[in-house]
Amino acid sequence: MTKGKDARVTIALACTTCTCREREASGKSTGISRYTTRKNRRNTPTRLESKKFRVCCHKHTYHKELKK
Repeated sequence: MTKGKDARVTIALACTTCTCREREASGKSTGISRYTTRKNRRNTPTRLESKKFRVCCHKHTYHKELKK
């Protein structure tokens, strides 16, 4: 049986430098850069921050954990 409060949780990481309101010169939206990952809430109680690749910008940017 599984426990009600699991130590591992699924989190979403969102880009900190880009916003969903950014537009290209053509007027099209570049979208939101989000990654999902799992973390152990007992070992890392603080918010997670990782450097990930953003396809729209073609560069690595910092992604922070979103609020639930």
